[in-house]
Order: sequence, then C-alpha cells, then structure tokens
Amino acid sequence: MMSRTLAVAAAHDLAVAALVASGTAPANAASVAAALTGAELAGQAGHGLRRLPAYAAQVRTGKVDGRAVATASHPRPALAAIDAGHGFAYPALDLAVAELLRLAPRHGVAAAGIRRSHHAGVAGLFVERLAGAGLVGLMFANTPGAMAAWGGSRPLFGTDPIAFACPVAGGAPVVVDVSLSRVARGKVMAAAQQGAPIPEGWALDAAGRPTTDAAAALAGTMLPMGDAKGTALALMVEMLAAGLTGANFAAEQSSFFDAKGPPPGTGQLLVAFDARAFDAAAPDRFAALAAAVEADPPARLPGRRRQAHASRIAAEGIAVDEALLAEIEAIARGRAP
Repeated sequence: MMSRTLAVAAAHDLAVAALVASGTAPANAASVAAALTGAELAGQAGHGLRRLPAYAAQVRTGKVDGRAVATASHPRPALAAIDAGHGFAYPALDLAVAELLRLAPRHGVAAAGIRRSHHAGVAGLFVERLAGAGLVGLMFANTPGAMAAWGGSRPLFGTDPIAFACPVAGGAPVVVDVSLSRVARGKVMAAAQQGAPIPEGWALDAAGRPTTDAAAALAGTMLPMGDAKGTALALMVEMLAAGLTGANFAAEQSSFFDAKGPPPGTGQLLVAFDARAFDAAAPDRFAALAAAVEADPPARLPGRRRQAHASRIAAEGIAVDEALLAEIEAIARGRAP
C-alpha cells in the first residue's frame, strides 16, 4: 500500500484542521491532535491518525461533543472528579494530569477519575508525563465491550488498558502499557481498514469461532491476555475506571469505530504517587533495578523500544497510507464523505 510521509508538525496541523472543519473547538482539536501524533510516535498507529475519520464523523453526528469543556471538582482534598462532558477524552486527560501534578506533590498521593469520556488512546503517554515530573503514575481505562468473561460469550469487558510509569534517576522513565486483550483492538481495526487478515489467536467471530478475518473479529470478541487472568484484570479495570468513577461499563457503551448510537460515556482513573513520599532514594532504586534488567540482554525495559521509535519518527516523519491521507485532507477541506 502506497504511503506518504508527513513531518510530525504537519500531521498535527492536518489533524487539527480536520477536527475543526468537523465542528471541534480549536483547543480540543489541538489536544486530540497531540494525542494522535503521540500515538504515531509511540508506534501505535491503531490509536493514531487512523482514528481521525471516525472521530470527525462522531463530532458531526453529535456522538462526541467537539466543543465540550472538561471540568474538575474535588470531593476530597487529594481527589479530582472530572466530567469530560461527552467530549473527547484527551482534553479531560490533560486536565487530569494537570490536577495530579498539582495534588500529588502536596498530598503524597492523588487520584483523578474521569466520566462521560471517550477513547483514551495510548494510556502510556499520560502516565509518562507524570513520571517526567517525578511521580509514579497508574492509569486504568475502560472501552466498549470486546471481551467475554472467561468461559462466557457476552462481551462484558473492554480491552481495558492498564499503564504504569515511574521516574528513573538519570534516565528516561520506565513505561508499561498493556491492553488486556492479546492485542489492542486498534490493530484489528487497522487490518480491517486495509483489507488485511489478522493472525489466528487474536479474536473470535460472533459465533465464538477463531477467525483471521478482521471484520469478523470486530463483530465478535477479542481473546484475553493470559486467558482467565486477563479477564480477571479486565473486571478490576471495569470496577476502577467505570464503577468507581460513575462512567458506563463496557457493555453499556457504543462503539469508538463509528458514528452510530449515543456517546460511549467511558471512564478513566489515574493515580499518582510522589516518587519520594515513602523513600527519598526511590528514584535511585528504580534506576538500579532498571540497570539490572538492561544488564541481562536480550531483556529490555518496557518503554525503551517505544522511546527509540519516537526519536526516529520525530526525525523521519510519519508514514500515512495514501487513501487515509486523502480522506483526512478531504475532511479538512470540509468535504467529509
């Protein structure tokens, strides 16, 4: 498939133009564009520019309120309750990070719960920002129903990513970012857009049969990471990201992939610890453990491959499929399909 390469700044500006042309407020569009280009830099194209046509269509139909302003209240001194207002998740996540950067150093630990939200993209990007400021960050996000409980057939759980980041003295943060399905559903979406098959073992079709057809997989369920352990963790994420915050559970949500139905109303929970709150030497101890991992090749630290990929893409630019790029450019010109 033919592609064109865009500088990161040009990709960001094109994303902003497409979103604004679809009815998104400029500040929200800039937040979304930063997250989408950040996903491309992270090597997670399934959460990157491929999302733009669906995002733009959802703004046009009102499934996403492109002009929503995320707001924060404080039910307890170290808690921020954030209402995304059925807008994009990214402005709400930006607000959550800002709240945690303010609250966690003061209290030692703080949490931000987000409701009435949307697709959160690459969760690692947000906890990495916390780690860059000397905090240990955790994030839990729920997503529309895509996985069944172990032994069941109903998609009660989303792929429900979990992310963690901690500062490392003298080095880049360690970042762990995992989807609780065997692969992120965005990879299946990307395969469906390209008309490509997926590997066996990623998903089941609507009848519960293994499939390599990406479209059939999107209509069916994803297989969990770690079998029963993966679905147990997904239950935990649903309770933290939705039950605790007042957001919709996965089975109550509409799809991120199309403009049909009501807003999904997803939830996210972010927790931040001051890395020195218990032990002032913690960042140095993190560095020692990180060094021990790197001293045992071919083992590598989580996040290092992504950080290297980001440096390369920042220098070389983002490769975008010609067909996708043409679609985004048409949306930016006000010629949405």
